[in-house]
Amino acid sequence: MKELSLHILDIAENSVGASSTQIKIEVRESTSNDRLRICIIDNGKGMSPEQVEKVIDPFVTSRTTRKVGLGIPLLKAAAEMCDGYLAIESQLGHGTKLTVEFKKSHIDRMPMGDLPGTILQLVVGYPKINFIFVYSINEVEHIFDDKLIKQELDGIPLTEPEILAYIRKEIEAGYYELFPVLEY
Repeated sequence: MKELSLHILDIAENSVGASSTQIKIEVRESTSNDRLRICIIDNGKGMSPEQVEKVIDPFVTSRTTRKVGLGIPLLKAAAEMCDGYLAIESQLGHGTKLTVEFKKSHIDRMPMGDLPGTILQLVVGYPKINFIFVYSINEVEHIFDDKLIKQELDGIPLTEPEILAYIRKEIEAGYYELFPVLEY
């Protein structure tokens, strides 16, 4: 994977596979500390300590479609290469929290990619799951929670063009309002 947003999509889909009903995706950037932190927190079935240790092994996966799981091991390697780390906290029956952090300005840090598009894809692709997206730069944050939108729609498909446009606008609003704060 060449973009962080694709890693976020992969990990969020792991959370979907773990029977999560709520997935929180936090992307926090700090220009003063030169750090980029991504947390994906779910309320799924969780993992035992043994499973947590195995999850970074590329030859261990719970998927039945292939015999290897490269997403998390590749993300861990990318973070460590960029003066960062990957940590997983999990408890059976209580969900999982994956945190990955990078030196923001590191020359080898992969680009973010289309983060709003990734969030939109998750919201529309998994309408029964509550997605919360938190994006912050230097303690200024924007929160998108799809719960109220889905309640208001009361069963109207999220794939209706007007609804898709509205959801995209809501996700992008905070992301692109904060984005100019970044110093490149």
